[in-house]
Order: sequence, then structure tokens, then C-alpha cells
Amino acid sequence: MSQAIMDLVEKTSLKENPPEFEIGDTVDVHLKILEGNKERVQVFTGVVIARSGSGSREMFSVRRIVAGEGVERKFPVHSPRIEKIEVKRSGVVRRAKLYFLRDRVGKAVRLKERRRT
Repeated sequence: MSQAIMDLVEKTSLKENPPEFEIGDTVDVHLKILEGNKERVQVFTGVVIARSGSGSREMFSVRRIVAGEGVERKFPVHSPRIEKIEVKRSGVVRRAKLYFLRDRVGKAVRLKERRRT
């Protein structure tokens, strides 16, 4: 009974059509940022290295290199702060978590591109 109530409450916070992306994809995450009374959109570009959770608690991690330093950020999939997620390119991966990319530098970070037909 309580699980049915929890599912009903969670359903109100889910997006109608969540973005479709996979691990290994290079994505642009468009975030709404509040600065004082103004709102703007900031883009975070990187490779999706992990997804976790389900329902309204689903999260994904995006990694990118900035000035030679690795930066990772976790986002909730169903967050109202995320305006949209654009898939720029898809990578060929054989794992669910790409934590091995943390140890790589330079061209070794790149993934083979998956061609979609």
C-alpha cells in the first residue's frame, strides 16, 4: 500500500518525455541558473560516465576536461532546472560505468563513435 502511494507522489515530479541518452554519449546539458532576479541558461558539455537510480531519483554523471583538470557533475534526470539535454555524439562502450576515463589524459579519453542509422 505505501509503495503505491510513493509511486503516485513520485509520478507528479517526473517529466512527461525524459531525454534519451546513454552512457558514453557526449551531451550538452542546458541548466537554468538564477543570478539575483535574472535567469539564464548555462551549458555543461561532457561525456556521460554513469547513470544511477530510478524514477524521480534517477541521476547521471557528466565528465569533461577544463584547463587540463577533470570536472565531474551529477544531475537529476527529472530536475526542473534542466531545460534540455542534447546528444552531440554517441560513443561505443561495453560498460555501465566509465570510471576508467578518470585515469586517462589527452587523446586516450576519446571514445569510438557509434554510427546510428
